Amino acid sequence: MGKRIRRAKPICSCISPRYTFVASDYTFSCYEEDIWTEISKYLDGKSLVMLAATCQWFYRVIMEENIWKFACLRDLQVPDPQSVNFRWIKLYTSAFNGSHSYMFHQQEKHIDWMRIGAFFFDSSVAFLTEKLIPPVKITREENVEKMLQLKGSCVLNNIKTGIWIADLQLVRCPVCDLNTCDGTMQTLDVRHIELFLNEGYRDGSWEYKLLGSHDIKKHSDGASGGIFDIKHIRSSSTSEVFDLKSWVGKPKDWQPKAMITLHAVAVNTNLQDNEGIHIKYQAMRAGPDGQIVSIRISQQLL
Repeated sequence: MGKRIRRAKPICSCISPRYTFVASDYTFSCYEEDIWTEISKYLDGKSLVMLAATCQWFYRVIMEENIWKFACLRDLQVPDPQSVNFRWIKLYTSAFNGSHSYMFHQQEKHIDWMRIGAFFFDSSVAFLTEKLIPPVKITREENVEKMLQLKGSCVLNNIKTGIWIADLQLVRCPVCDLNTCDGTMQTLDVRHIELFLNEGYRDGSWEYKLLGSHDIKKHSDGASGGIFDIKHIRSSSTSEVFDLKSWVGKPKDWQPKAMITLHAVAVNTNLQDNEGIHIKYQAMRAGPDGQIVSIRISQQLL
């Protein structure tokens, strides 16, 4: 039989020491705005809302613009756009409440979707392409439809700068132009973060316009699409999009894959035996002559 462990002293409760360096007239208050502003940096959106709902004091502190701006930029991992047209809490909600473009329009034709992430348009010029290879030369042809037909890529001007959200959508083919298709369509769907908050979008007066479409009438190994800020197309971060081996699925992996960097987004889905694909490019403007606030690249099997 083993020996018992002998206790030298009885277990006592701890007594907090007195801090002699604290002034006797100092009273700590848990209602310190600076402290809670710092704490809020470690809370997600849901936790911030829950804290704000506890009392009027917390509501006033947590609803400050700088707190929601910090949370939005932190969670989207994008730089500060300097100026926005809506409150940051509304922008945060629009980005993280699970909404996507087909929830507002053509919902009956929607099948599934995947949030890719956020990227940033630093310039007002975009490069759209279905070929995920580094362009040797970018031709700035004004006839976008002609460039899509000849090159499978184009340059798009008057893009609204700032934060953009990227989704991959799967929709039914009745959305498209083909009359004899009963399959589905893959769409790279990107939008400015403020889009869903604009009345012109919500009431349907802003519509997608066709930029161009064409057919590849032979077998295609994959359905790909990429959208780039042309100012940063040669940057090291954007080069990750063109490194297909690092993110595109292996042969016989039919799941869609996506890559997003600070100034670019791309998708690819490997395809089984096929007779070609139909590719369509669309853009939405903020009014007849407004800036472009949303872009779609859609592909479906012929």
